[in-house]
Amino acid sequence: MRIAKVIVNLSLDRHFDYLIPEDLVDKIRTGVQVNIPFGKSARLGYVLGLKDHSDFSPEKLKSIISVCEAHPEIPDNLMRLGKWISEYYCCSQEQAVKALLPLAVRSGKITHKHEKHYTVKSVEKAQEFIFEKGNRSKSKAEVLKYILQHPAASLESITLETGATNAIINQLVKNDLLEEEKRTKFRSAFSDEAEFVPSIPPQLNEEQINAMKVIDDVFDRKHGKQHAVLLYGVTGSGKTEVYMRAIETAFKKDLTAIVLVPEIALTPQTMERFISRFGKMVSILHSGLTDGERYDEWMKIYRGLVKIVVGARSALFAPFKNLGLIVVDEEHEHSYKQEETPRYNARDVAVMRGYMENAVVILGSATPSFESYRNALNGKYALARLEKRVDDRLMPVMRAVDMKVEMLSSASKGSIFSRELVEAVKFRIERAEQTMIFLNRRGFATQMSCVHCGFVAECSQCSVSYTYHKKRECLSCHICGSIIKAYYKCPDCGADDIRYKGIGTEKVENLITAIFPYAKIRRMDSDTMAGKRKRYEDVLRDFKSGKIDILVGTQMIAKGLDFPKVTLIGIVNADLSLHIPDFRASERTFQLLTQVAGRAGRGDIPGEVFVQTYTPQNPAIQYAMKYDYENFYQEEIDLREKFSYPPCGHLIAVHFKGADSAKVANFADEFLERMRPSLSADILVSGPVPAPLEKAKNKYRFLIIFRGVLSKNFRTHLRENMLKIKKPNDIDYYADVDAVNLS
Repeated sequence: MRIAKVIVNLSLDRHFDYLIPEDLVDKIRTGVQVNIPFGKSARLGYVLGLKDHSDFSPEKLKSIISVCEAHPEIPDNLMRLGKWISEYYCCSQEQAVKALLPLAVRSGKITHKHEKHYTVKSVEKAQEFIFEKGNRSKSKAEVLKYILQHPAASLESITLETGATNAIINQLVKNDLLEEEKRTKFRSAFSDEAEFVPSIPPQLNEEQINAMKVIDDVFDRKHGKQHAVLLYGVTGSGKTEVYMRAIETAFKKDLTAIVLVPEIALTPQTMERFISRFGKMVSILHSGLTDGERYDEWMKIYRGLVKIVVGARSALFAPFKNLGLIVVDEEHEHSYKQEETPRYNARDVAVMRGYMENAVVILGSATPSFESYRNALNGKYALARLEKRVDDRLMPVMRAVDMKVEMLSSASKGSIFSRELVEAVKFRIERAEQTMIFLNRRGFATQMSCVHCGFVAECSQCSVSYTYHKKRECLSCHICGSIIKAYYKCPDCGADDIRYKGIGTEKVENLITAIFPYAKIRRMDSDTMAGKRKRYEDVLRDFKSGKIDILVGTQMIAKGLDFPKVTLIGIVNADLSLHIPDFRASERTFQLLTQVAGRAGRGDIPGEVFVQTYTPQNPAIQYAMKYDYENFYQEEIDLREKFSYPPCGHLIAVHFKGADSAKVANFADEFLERMRPSLSADILVSGPVPAPLEKAKNKYRFLIIFRGVLSKNFRTHLRENMLKIKKPNDIDYYADVDAVNLS
């Protein structure tokens, strides 16, 4: 008796035993999608595993109806990874398995496109037709001539080059002169304008050679169980070239590679580099693709037609069966953390997938996460350093501008730009060099208020004020997305003295345009880049070609981008992220300033960075100005150790939300009481307390934080409570394991 363990597409966190019919025995494997009877209907499910006996008697077991043969199976290695994700991130098995496949593949609604190709059935007969009937049937003769020169030509190319109609081609098939074949046509993930020129590998410098020695040693397992490498290299030090050499090492061993980038905005430039080096062996996976493109890219990987996949978070689950290398570029980035269940961190799951499949994992960053750096210091990861920029280029000179002092000057009063920054931008424009202006806040103004009665325009669904967008003359909530028309008079007292406070990238763009009306200026944030990915590519291409003098943007422009003509960076409100109620606020500020500064001076001309701040003496800003990561880490880690914050302990945040504040608070209290039996002296508990963002989308939010030594037993108990507790219908809750955002 053969039995399959099957999970259905419901979050029940349990498998069901089904008999395998004789005619399906050879087709049922782990990861296969099957059609099963479930209750009074039929459902789709995935086979988790096979066994020879069940706790239920054979007469009580139902049989699998069929195998979904058109649906690709999930490789066994990914099924094992999914099981680990469900256990570690406290979610159901079904939710974890769902994350392994893109919806375009999982739904079964998307299929391949096909196109017709034609070959001549007999060269002799085709030539005979051309000689004898060519003058009377010129169109048919032209088609035959073209296909003789271009065997297996597509219908599109034949009609384009010869002008023949479909009817003419069909007649040639009917007359047995042509043979028709349907072939799969992969939808392209690249824009039609994309051009990739083959690149020649540059000569490695001494630091890069030493980094490759460390990586090669890990490939050969010369240091025992180490399989992960932290590539700690300053901005512009040539980390990408090291990644590519590591991929070549994997290829020599007949292995494949995954390269993760934190933002889809980085993908076009990253893809250009990798395709220029590795050609058609590269595939792309990220959320900016259409469903058809994503399906085709996934199927190319699944069928073994490519050896490298580049993409954002979800590319981690590329269905390679002989994986040898995973690269996580900008590994410190919080965008690697999934915001929906399962709330996994792609960096950490990459390390686990590498461990499970005996693959090397490279974590690259100029500002490593404290977690990765601590693992490198204690020997869990190998450490490779790149301390200099390639070709001995200098790091940008960073200059702090104290805006408290600047505001006292009559020349700068009321301006968001310091005199030094304005002069520096002017100097760059005159020299045909490029500038980036960075502010990590979009919109025109962050608050609308009335100077007479004190009214502040706040979102009715969230505990935040509306952001003003001048171009659209609207107020929008950046939490729930609601939009209303901008007020011209106070809705409370009718006064017309409306004031807009705070600044965003839209206002920065307007002001910089007013100062430099002759300059070519573009803005890059989620407002201007909304829609198709082509907008990213167009702006980046124009900036690279020098068609843009000044690029204004949010953190979209802060990382990974390489533009040699950028010699000036202006950072507005540099201490903005310091005031977030989060223990990582200083770390994020240091990382952001260092990464933004790293965009300058990557060509032959040295770079300069102006850091405009109201708190120039803050340690995060002081250390960032000197690129002094080690001393910053040491100062911060002492505080983390004292309070058991990561990386000195684990942290799990359990979020509760509902329409009734008191009811949510009571349920959070009850949940904590259920957890008390598993709490030890090594576990610190905060809450339940209102979340920093107390109300969002008409739901009140409460938070419990567990931190310290969170054992496997504690995690198991937490997972059971998360999945088994009967909760009120109007309350939602979830666990965020290794949370990076506590708002």
